[in-house]
Amino acid sequence: MKSTFCSLIVVVLVLSLAGFRSATQTPSPAAGDSLRYPDEHHLKNMRQLTFAADNAEAYWSFSGTAITFQSNNPAWGLHCDQIFVMPVEGENLRNGNKPPMISTGLGRTTCSFFMPGDQQVLYASTHLAGKECPRDVERKPGGKYLWPIYDSYDIFVADLHGTIVRQLTNTPGYDAEATISPRKDKIVFTSTRNGDLDLYVMDLNGKNVKQITHELGYDGGAFFSPDGSKIVFRASRFTTEEQKREYLDYLKQGLVAPTAMEIFECNADGTGLHQVTHLGKANWAPFFHPSGKKIIFSSNHKGTRGFEFNLFMINEDGTGLEQITYDKVFDAFPMFSPDGKKIIFSSNRNNGGTHDTNLFVADWVE
Repeated sequence: MKSTFCSLIVVVLVLSLAGFRSATQTPSPAAGDSLRYPDEHHLKNMRQLTFAADNAEAYWSFSGTAITFQSNNPAWGLHCDQIFVMPVEGENLRNGNKPPMISTGLGRTTCSFFMPGDQQVLYASTHLAGKECPRDVERKPGGKYLWPIYDSYDIFVADLHGTIVRQLTNTPGYDAEATISPRKDKIVFTSTRNGDLDLYVMDLNGKNVKQITHELGYDGGAFFSPDGSKIVFRASRFTTEEQKREYLDYLKQGLVAPTAMEIFECNADGTGLHQVTHLGKANWAPFFHPSGKKIIFSSNHKGTRGFEFNLFMINEDGTGLEQITYDKVFDAFPMFSPDGKKIIFSSNRNNGGTHDTNLFVADWVE
């Protein structure tokens, strides 16, 4: 959920789902578009971009010609997520080709996003705390599903050759899940610098940091609207003192339980906060429709099992809920291209019965 989503330990969610995935994730052909399901009417000319391991959080360049994404592909010599960049057209990874890696290859990384100009990329990394992958949460049968919130994450900017040119955060605690406004002036990110997981905005150089959410709970996976005036994110909120205590106890251990989250929206300065979804279960990885009036997101609210995630779209006021994808296991991390004509997302479809999560791009049909 944004790994960390970016939209958190987003990819951590993807990785943890591996043990639950079913044996076959191959769509029934849909009118010559073999990678989409027949009910996926908003999608057309779908293409698969990656073909092994766990690949997620793919985000477009400002030009709409390239993407950054994170992968843990062991065939590329990886032990945990690192950041890669590739063109949307003309790159073929089917035969095991490795795209350029722009993270250091040390520690764990998440939540990459192109800087204005498309010559640099920001991402979060733990590499300053050590070259090894930080320890993941031990999965206990029947135990609560938990995400690690590594306090060694900080946000960096690297060029397309992988050279770090700037460190944007250096406060104690978790700093990650950063994305950039289409206005090219602000970054929104999640931090524990105040003892809770809240949203902050800052300038592109890391200055003028301002907290914009203040309620207890995990606020993360934030994105700006197409005009940069609003922010959408997913959050956990609590109705009982017991829920609050559990959240704070886990947070002290560097953990969160992301099984109950809803979609929220606010103005870019934090005013006008309101809850968009009231669906129950886990609703996350939101992104604005090109109109700026609707939100696409991932949810398991219709599933009979906790790991059945599909993409849905909803109006800002919480009306007009519509299902967009129909995979039997996992669709998440949707992002529209800057011109609104294409959408990229991660899915377990067409994985040949493996646990692989891959990237898919499709034309968007209104």
